[in-house]
Amino acid sequence: MQHSLPPLSALRAFEATARLGSVTAAADELSVTHGAVSRQLKSLDEYFGVAL
Repeated sequence: MQHSLPPLSALRAFEATARLGSVTAAADELSVTHGAVSRQLKSLDEYFGVAL
């Protein structure tokens, strides 16, 4: 049985947030809204079952 992987965009959002230290800075770098990055991080929280 194959498990689906999280979207690459969510992983990019996580990496940028961790590297830059802020959701706002990550959103600016990725040219998306703050809310979009927050939603992507929430999807990773749910995927992995832990708060990131």
